Amino acid sequence: MPEPEPIRPNDNKPLGRFSKNTALIGMMVILFLMATTLFRNNDPASAVNYTEFRAQLSAGNVHRVTVTDREINGEFRAPFIKADQEITQFQLILPGEMTDGLIEDLEAEDVIIDAETSQPGWGAILLSALPWLLFIAFWIWIFRTMQGGGNRAFQFGRSKAKLISPDTPKVTFADVAGADEAKQELEEIIEFLKDPSKFSRLGGRLPTGVLLVGPPGTGKTLLARAVAGEAGRPFFQMSGSDFVEMFVGVGASRVRDLFEQGKEHAPCIIFVDEIDAVGRHRGAGLGGGHDEREQTLNALLVEMDGFESNEGVILLAATNRPDVLDPALLRPGRFDRQIVVDVPDVKGREGILRIHAKKLPLADDIELALIARGTPGMSGADLENICNEAALLAARQDAEKVAMKDFEQAKDKVMFGTERRSLVLTENERQLTAYHEAGHTVLGLKIPGLDPVYKVSIIPRGQALGITASLPEEDRHSYTKEWMEGQLAMLFGGRVAEEVIFGPKDITTGAGNDIERATAMARKMVMTFGMSDVVGLVSVGDSEQEVFLGRELGQRRVVSEHTARLVDEEVKRLLDTAHERAHEVLKEHGDLLESVAQALLERETLGREEIEALERGEALPPQPVPASEEISTSPPDPSKQPEKAPPSLGLPGADGPLPGPATSIYEAPDHNSDRVTGT
Repeated sequence: MPEPEPIRPNDNKPLGRFSKNTALIGMMVILFLMATTLFRNNDPASAVNYTEFRAQLSAGNVHRVTVTDREINGEFRAPFIKADQEITQFQLILPGEMTDGLIEDLEAEDVIIDAETSQPGWGAILLSALPWLLFIAFWIWIFRTMQGGGNRAFQFGRSKAKLISPDTPKVTFADVAGADEAKQELEEIIEFLKDPSKFSRLGGRLPTGVLLVGPPGTGKTLLARAVAGEAGRPFFQMSGSDFVEMFVGVGASRVRDLFEQGKEHAPCIIFVDEIDAVGRHRGAGLGGGHDEREQTLNALLVEMDGFESNEGVILLAATNRPDVLDPALLRPGRFDRQIVVDVPDVKGREGILRIHAKKLPLADDIELALIARGTPGMSGADLENICNEAALLAARQDAEKVAMKDFEQAKDKVMFGTERRSLVLTENERQLTAYHEAGHTVLGLKIPGLDPVYKVSIIPRGQALGITASLPEEDRHSYTKEWMEGQLAMLFGGRVAEEVIFGPKDITTGAGNDIERATAMARKMVMTFGMSDVVGLVSVGDSEQEVFLGRELGQRRVVSEHTARLVDEEVKRLLDTAHERAHEVLKEHGDLLESVAQALLERETLGREEIEALERGEALPPQPVPASEEISTSPPDPSKQPEKAPPSLGLPGADGPLPGPATSIYEAPDHNSDRVTGT
């Protein structure tokens, strides 16, 4: 069996260049004729005025004239001297209509008289017909462009895809880290393009489409850029939103034009970023969907796998919303492969940090592996942001190199927000915040199985007046019931500390976010994870299908009243149990609670080593004297504050200050996510 020939680029060039050149030459000829006719200018020396003509006529020096309307052309018997030039042929324009008296004078001097009717020249004809020609040409152009479904009318239907030129700075797979499996899949696609006979000899075919799926910031677009740099083939780049236009039919036209360009440059790769903009589920919405968007999607489906073959054209797309894509778009034959680009693990994070750190002058104390272990759940974009913030912090301090402390500060800034030292807190608010965060810290230390407490601070960051951050020692992809119950108790640590120290009547609104997140976690334990013996292994969660994603408008009730009541009771039981557990732990370790709170009031921020020293009952070493250029950690003097306080960041719709001493930044864990916890 003979081997199939490899796919070669299509050498067919678009037609129409000859016709365009011919039209251009014709227009130039017409303009030349018009110019020669309209701007023709006889020799100024041959032109005589009417007075000179009458003088020569009276002298008998006019031999012959030809009259055309008000123009006379003739010749003299003897040369007429004008402006040091001899004039034999002359012309003039009569000041009025030709009169009988002038004719009699010409006859009296034996002048030969000829008469002609005026004939319009080519320039005059073209000039008079030019408006009609332009009008007819305009409508011919409109009709011709409309015949192609708008492919060229006003350029609306033309594809906005950008062809990556060879001169563009290339991104290779060496610039990508943390996505080894995705790189391997894409390398196979590139090898398929370069040597299709290697796979087709065994009956394999070239994949039609590859879909990159993953959370935002994980490097999907970067992988596409690396494919463009590695493939060595034409690479068209386009965004999903580029298909959307205010005119009907433009999106489908651009899809067709895009694949026509791809066929002309086959084998090639077409990359569509954020394909969910045009690939959403059909029939979505109250009115049955958006006809224009669905028309664009239908054109995309036909071009990918229709009657016509698109051999040699591979569609590479990226999205972070695969759940909203139409099933017809995801089937084999259209998108043959779905490559998951997930959040990197600790090894991937270290590789990403090394790539971005190549651009930075690093100090000798840099440990990228330690930074990688301290950033679980972060994407590649987050890690790049940390490197950039570290460089900016070092430059702000006029440092020559980026040190480890710069990376630590940048990590805290990215994870928890910017420090708001200018926020004025009263002494009472500082004490409330200190005991609130101390309560979270003690529970994080004394409840077994929880992640180690990484840092605790009462310096306002972002929208929180204080933070207690916990970091896992290793990447976690699933969570145990024991761990989640411990998290529930830790979330109530701040509220219980306020109750123990200040009494039930002096509790604040600072635990509002903690209670909200604890309730969401407990409800998920009961309704989704099956961690309730009373409810059992039954999924009783509400359907999360959205109407505008092509799902049913009416949701039928699948949970009985009895089951709903059981769920509410179990959620309440879990929360009450966590509250009682937190109360018992803080009562038992009241001395540790007090020491952590006092250390926070004194130092404002405690690291892991200082927290462990307080747990062992050791006294903390004296604080180092801050440098003069560093910002003082002491509370600001109210007398030196401006009359108008900075705007507060309260609850939505409220104009007052933040509700209480602390706001949780903990995010309820998912079964397949790994997040940094903090409260």
